[in-house]
Amino acid sequence: MSKKLIAGNWKMNGSLAANEALVRAMLAGIGQPLAEVALCAPAPYLAQLQALLLGSPIAWGSQDVSAHEQGAYTGEISVSMLKDFGCRYAIVGHSERRQYHGETDEIVATKAQRALSAGVTPIVCVGETLAEREANETESVVKRQLAAVIHTVGHCITEIVVAYEPVWAIGTGKTATPEMAQAVHAVLRAQLAAATTNPKRVHILYGGSMNAANAASLLAQPDIDGGLIGGASLKAADFLQIVAAAG
Repeated sequence: MSKKLIAGNWKMNGSLAANEALVRAMLAGIGQPLAEVALCAPAPYLAQLQALLLGSPIAWGSQDVSAHEQGAYTGEISVSMLKDFGCRYAIVGHSERRQYHGETDEIVATKAQRALSAGVTPIVCVGETLAEREANETESVVKRQLAAVIHTVGHCITEIVVAYEPVWAIGTGKTATPEMAQAVHAVLRAQLAAATTNPKRVHILYGGSMNAANAASLLAQPDIDGGLIGGASLKAADFLQIVAAAG
């Protein structure tokens, strides 16, 4: 793994004015980062990110992509549209999409395949709920979620990014300890190793209330290759501190 990856997920936040102030503050302080950096914004702001970030060290991406290529799918956004706006990444299967929009493992896998077909890197989210963790089902849940993607994308599996996001730690302020997170990352790495000869090529990010205070200890773990950052990506100073910790 050459560089870690820090990807911000703004979720349903932002405005033209707030985004410009935030991005300009990030660009002013980022210098030449030792990590790969990306921001994933709501679809209406992708053109703004393209204008602000073109030629900078920060890539950009979307928070979702349609499983369909084109057609009568009102409200959906195709991967070719994302390409028009220079997106490098697309988050797929975030727990909020699974929970609130009924996305199944199979839908998530199809979305990942659709992104890959156009050269957009899918950030595939996996993670267990609190009930699943308390029932000792963490390993079986994340392996099931990743297995669907491995089955669908086949030999292209080394082109994806995986993000382990324990559902109970997203936006709650609760965070898996570095050891807890590493244990799950190791399971995912072993699963990838069974599917490809180059499992280290796949970034496995930790998401779930990673912030400026805990980033360094999480990123020090051997199988944590970066972070998918929620709330802290809305604060330039905090996000830049996480980026620095990844160097």
